[in-house]
Amino acid sequence: MSVAAIILAAGRSTRMGANKLLEPLRGKPLVRHVANAALASKAHPVIVVTGHQHERVEAALDGLDLAFVPNPDFADGLSTSLKAGIVALPAEVEAVVVLLGDMPLVTSEAMNNVIAAFEASPGNIAAIPVYQGEWGNPVLLSRSLFGAVAALQGDAGARKLLNGRAGEVLEVPVTSDAILIDLDTPEALAKARMRNEI
Repeated sequence: MSVAAIILAAGRSTRMGANKLLEPLRGKPLVRHVANAALASKAHPVIVVTGHQHERVEAALDGLDLAFVPNPDFADGLSTSLKAGIVALPAEVEAVVVLLGDMPLVTSEAMNNVIAAFEASPGNIAAIPVYQGEWGNPVLLSRSLFGAVAALQGDAGARKLLNGRAGEVLEVPVTSDAILIDLDTPEALAKARMRNEI
């Protein structure tokens, strides 16, 4: 199965007070950790949707095998970035893993587990990692949902497409809470830096 990855990296980081994607973690910008995990996974190609300070974000990812897609409408919310990424996917892609640029603790192993589970259980519209009963990220969307992305507005993301359709979503249990941790505040970033894996 052809599975791609989209990294949403266009937001304004209003809660962080600075561009969170460029904040350092283990000597690298947050967004570079996300990109490295995506590139180490089974997903290909890896598309990065940029918007706010796109030059700086792209510079932080210099040298990596990524395709960049600009989102001039990034200020209108997350949905615009998801739309831009979906439109840019090659025609042969059958599913896509949607990653958030501020979740650097998500591993390629977690991505691969979601992809493998989806491939082994055809008929679902999506697959999502679950930690202790709670849905996390990244979310895998089948091509059957790509058309529905066009109807999203504002800050609605992939999750909104799954509302009321839980029976068609494959839940993939994971053993780490990394799938729940987005670093969008200074406090969250400080806490992440104190974790054992940092």
